[in-house]
Amino acid sequence: MNIKDTFLRIILGLIVTLAGGAGAAYSAEISNPKREFRGAWLHVIGQSQYMDMPTNKCKSYIQDQLDKLQAAGCNAVIFQVRPCADAMYPSALEPWSQWLTGRRGKAPVPEWDPLEFTLQEAHNRGMEFHAWLNPYRVSSNLSKDVIPADHDSKKHPERYFKYDGKLFFDPAYQENRDFICKVVDDIVGRYDVDAIHIDDYFYPYPAAGNPFNADAASFAKFGNGMKRNDWRRHNVDLLIEQLSKTIKDRKPWVRFGVSPFGIWRNKRNDPRGSESTGLQNYDDLYADVLLWSEKGWIDYLAPQLYWSLDLAAAPSRKLVKWWNDNVPEKVQLYIGQDTKRTMDSLDPKNKDKNELDTKVRLSRQLKNVDGNVWWHGYWVTGNYKGVADSLANKYQSTIALPPMWGNTKVKPRQVSNIQIQRYDGKTFLEWDMPEEGSVQKETDAVMNVVYGFFAGEDSDDLSDPQTIIAVTPFTRVLISDDMDPESVAGMTYVVTTLDRMNRESLPKKLKLSK
Repeated sequence: MNIKDTFLRIILGLIVTLAGGAGAAYSAEISNPKREFRGAWLHVIGQSQYMDMPTNKCKSYIQDQLDKLQAAGCNAVIFQVRPCADAMYPSALEPWSQWLTGRRGKAPVPEWDPLEFTLQEAHNRGMEFHAWLNPYRVSSNLSKDVIPADHDSKKHPERYFKYDGKLFFDPAYQENRDFICKVVDDIVGRYDVDAIHIDDYFYPYPAAGNPFNADAASFAKFGNGMKRNDWRRHNVDLLIEQLSKTIKDRKPWVRFGVSPFGIWRNKRNDPRGSESTGLQNYDDLYADVLLWSEKGWIDYLAPQLYWSLDLAAAPSRKLVKWWNDNVPEKVQLYIGQDTKRTMDSLDPKNKDKNELDTKVRLSRQLKNVDGNVWWHGYWVTGNYKGVADSLANKYQSTIALPPMWGNTKVKPRQVSNIQIQRYDGKTFLEWDMPEEGSVQKETDAVMNVVYGFFAGEDSDDLSDPQTIIAVTPFTRVLISDDMDPESVAGMTYVVTTLDRMNRESLPKKLKLSK
């Protein structure tokens, strides 16, 4: 995709947005907010398309996926870069991913960097890029996966355990925590990621009829008289705390997010727990995500509420309210939504053919919920049962800025020199971004927000997302495919910048005479 195509899509979006769009037609309680996290997970594990495509087609495929997510109103992509102690990028620490080339350790030919490519393409579209890693998993299927002979698990087998046909780093070993943090530090140091994201796999999910005891040796070595479950939780706590410090020491503006299983604890086991009866983060995966939130080790949580609204064991209608009430305000909360199940399930209480309306409505009614993440992104890009159409035409029909972080009183510097330019039969809005130093900092202006107002509209009010034309790192936006000055006569354009914490600058304005 070239820049000119991007501008053309922007102006087509402007026509819909300024005309009112579908978003203006429904009630204020679910009207599109100006700020909302709208993410989508793109996983590579279990996916064959990447390894089946040559480099050029793989790049085109990624561009197409991002185009479709952007068209559906998403403003963030959570892309899996380390599914099984391997890498979707050139790494001196871990081998190339088998999910990219078909064999672990085999480099793509010609060699390219999927992490950097996807990151840059996301940023070109005004989207955040969250690098998604699984911390502990080494192999998802030992009967099929080929572990290289020089892999650390072959050199230090005592630091790993096997369970349910899979291989894992043992969380008890400080050497493993150090190595995982070294991998993350390498990514944060080399790439301009917006966040590091880890998923729900900590200690292994329990397998039916196979009680977990694979860490017996390390418990005997390191348990120090602790109760075994408390010891396991402590091991994971140590990693989360160390990861947080690793990220913030390298780049304080890079966020650290966790996407846990959707139940912390059931109320029957803990009065703080939820009205549910399913598997529990705290007791079964040894992940005390509320502790991490309270300690300030993580910046956001995206619990996987992948169930239907009223499933008896795990009703997402109740669980979303539980997370809203129990996650500290200093930690942002996004809801992980199962796209397929949402579109497959009826909501009798809403008399709707699916649960999409209710789930979006709930996420916007609850004051501590800051957005949604769609699992998985391929169901969105494939428009499963019309979900992309519904998002694009109603629930995410306007452009949303991601939520702000840090000290919200801090503002980046403004743009300058806003002007109209005409090239090749088209009219563009151009401006200059503030110059930044060679050393990155959180207040760097990295994105621009462009607003458009018709004559008579209040151009001082930037609260209505329907007036947003684009979020872009570029300094030129197509505003008309006609060189006739009358095509934009009477319009007022406003440009602001966003810094690395998504804080918005003061506006700069250009008013065109009629």
